[in-house]
Amino acid sequence: MTQTLEMLGRLTSFKQEGSRIIFEFENGRLAVAVLRDGLFRIRYGFQGKFMPRRSWAVAQDDSAFPGVNFQLNEQNDSIELVTARNILKVGRAGGGIQFLTADGKTLSQDDPESGPLFAEDGKVSTLKLIEEGDHFYGFGERSSLLEKTGRRYTCWNSDPVDSDLDHGPGADALYQSIPFFMALRPEAGGYGLFFNNTFKSVFDVGHSREQRLGMEAAGGELDYYLIYGPEPAAIVELYTELTGRMPLPPRWSLGYHQCRWSYFPEDKVYEIAKNFRERKIPADVIHLDIDYMHGYRVFTWDAERFPDPQKMTADLGEQGFKLVTIIDPGVKYDPGSDYQVYNEGAEKDYFIHNPDGSLFHGYVWPDDSVFPDYARQEVREWWGDLHKVFVETGIRGIWNDMNEPSISTTPFSQVGHHMDIPDQAPQGSGADRTGHAEIHNIYGLLEDMGTYQGLRRLDPERRYFMLTRAGFAGIQRWSAVWTGDNSAVWEHLEMAMPELSNLGLSGVSFAGTDIGGFFGASSPELWARWIELGAFYPFSRGHSCAGTPQKEPWTWGEDVEDIARKYIEWRYRLLPYIYTLFEESTRTGAPVLRPLLYEFYQDSRTLNMNDQVMLGNALLLAPVYRPGVDYRYVYLPAGRWYDFWSGQPCDGQHLLAHAPLDTLPLYARGGTVLPLAPVMQYSDERPVDLLTLEIYLDEQGAAQGRLYEDDGETFAYERGETCLTTYQVSSAGGQVRVTARREGSFQPAPRAVEIRVHSPAGLKQTRQEQDQGNWEITL
Repeated sequence: MTQTLEMLGRLTSFKQEGSRIIFEFENGRLAVAVLRDGLFRIRYGFQGKFMPRRSWAVAQDDSAFPGVNFQLNEQNDSIELVTARNILKVGRAGGGIQFLTADGKTLSQDDPESGPLFAEDGKVSTLKLIEEGDHFYGFGERSSLLEKTGRRYTCWNSDPVDSDLDHGPGADALYQSIPFFMALRPEAGGYGLFFNNTFKSVFDVGHSREQRLGMEAAGGELDYYLIYGPEPAAIVELYTELTGRMPLPPRWSLGYHQCRWSYFPEDKVYEIAKNFRERKIPADVIHLDIDYMHGYRVFTWDAERFPDPQKMTADLGEQGFKLVTIIDPGVKYDPGSDYQVYNEGAEKDYFIHNPDGSLFHGYVWPDDSVFPDYARQEVREWWGDLHKVFVETGIRGIWNDMNEPSISTTPFSQVGHHMDIPDQAPQGSGADRTGHAEIHNIYGLLEDMGTYQGLRRLDPERRYFMLTRAGFAGIQRWSAVWTGDNSAVWEHLEMAMPELSNLGLSGVSFAGTDIGGFFGASSPELWARWIELGAFYPFSRGHSCAGTPQKEPWTWGEDVEDIARKYIEWRYRLLPYIYTLFEESTRTGAPVLRPLLYEFYQDSRTLNMNDQVMLGNALLLAPVYRPGVDYRYVYLPAGRWYDFWSGQPCDGQHLLAHAPLDTLPLYARGGTVLPLAPVMQYSDERPVDLLTLEIYLDEQGAAQGRLYEDDGETFAYERGETCLTTYQVSSAGGQVRVTARREGSFQPAPRAVEIRVHSPAGLKQTRQEQDQGNWEITL
């Protein structure tokens, strides 16, 4: 941590302003806002004032929260704010914070010798004690294992291609910066902390000083939120209420995606589509990487490679395929040409300038490039409207890449080095005018915001798919996320589970890693094991780099192709369940792919479990992530579990699972209902004409579940055109009663329903010819 820092000094006065208390100290001030019972905002104004709210702020304004009644108590050494669930103490000497449960258990506490501090160079920091038994998670997109104690994490959006550590387990800064963490201690519960600062920041979780958590930023305010659980679900729910939740994506985007750098010319795209359909491997989406463009100029098409993109999208649409096109922020510097994007941007002065007023240049795919100032609303609107060319062509998704931004000092054809836009390069306008140091971490997010909002203006009723590489806290409001340029190595397959789990705990549900690895040649065994896991990712996409062997499902031989078909088919069968999980995430922020601790945080065995994950609350995945392995250890938390493949109940919590190459150990949780669809070649090939309910009874002989439905395509769901069916299952005297209750104005297509009940006594099965929505069956 920075050493030449000043403390606030002693408290001189304080006053209450509604739900906020202003504390005046000798060397600055502190504001504590009680936004909800369990949600506190802490802001230090070291120079006696607070920064104005930015128009692009990722956290909701304090006024958006109802506030809560609290009691103010004066103690000799502190001022206490007491709510029904928490006590927050402000130290009279130095303004340090202690955050406690209502019964007095400390959750978080500033180090009394080095609490909130400020330096003349603008750095702000605080040092907190790590309590005995604390476990740390989150921090956004991070490599390595699930639990994060002992590491130092930099929040500075980076393309790690120049790093010796690259994307591997030892990497630090990656593409996404989400300054949020969750700390769990089973006996006291858990809390979350969101550092509301977009400058370059660092979390030091016991790395430099044992039992100390350091938090610092290169500028801005020491402004953070404390969130009380005690369970992880409650922490994530409050955090995503604060930073936003994702809109419901189109249902087709939850199918399988196929990508490569690059599929061109258009005949290659047709060939890929033909192979999927002829081989009966389900897929919904094909991505087009940079080679569809004319000279890598964004918002253009290469007329030789893609002579009629509108016809191509229509042809593929008839086969059930949607197309997604990549876009980079770098605009080719092209004076004197007829390139409309550059000419408009230059004429309106939309591109970033250096501190001396000259136009900032850097090298990306089009070579010499300039970069839009997305911190200005009018630039975001212009950028969003440029997507009209894709909307009119029939493109259904946008993939924002290189938006950290990733820039080189020389043309990409030469050996260069990564460069950043200068920290003092002015961006934004009016009261929001600032330097790039404050914008860098949200540059990609602001591009995504402009893109999402532009698509909604251009095509207001249709849901589009959005994918981004770079982002910040709240990115879930605008886009899905993939974890960038991983490699075809076993370590990256293993790392995907904790990486996606921590993204989920950080509010980003719609996320995935490149199946099979982007760089490198892979192997049939590695690719098979990766598709077994990747078929259950929230965002499921196979991808590969130019210069590597082809990695489509059929390129590995018949055995691996059969494995791919099996697991992708199961993804499509599970789409009703997966879509329901996504709807839950739009309401509560609950991650779709979850670490076991999300459901079982009071079970200490789950707190460091890196190699098993939950898909929602009902399915536990225990993939194989090492070569040459046919068996693996599986831990099942307390409760009844069933082997998903056989339907048989599991005996005990510790299993040695047989996992030959075509088998991913998969377990269904007792007490849940899984809604399944028939196998389809794409998500909307036909309406679900047979709904299968796989019911897994718990120890009490009960189960429950939900099925959410809408048209899957438009924003009518925002107007309430939805359907929710809840299932309640009970058993007594050898009989099982299943009840369904439907509510909502959306009417699913007519269908039959099949019921399969799993219990220790075996499988009971019946069939009701028509699903009328409200029904009751006794087996």
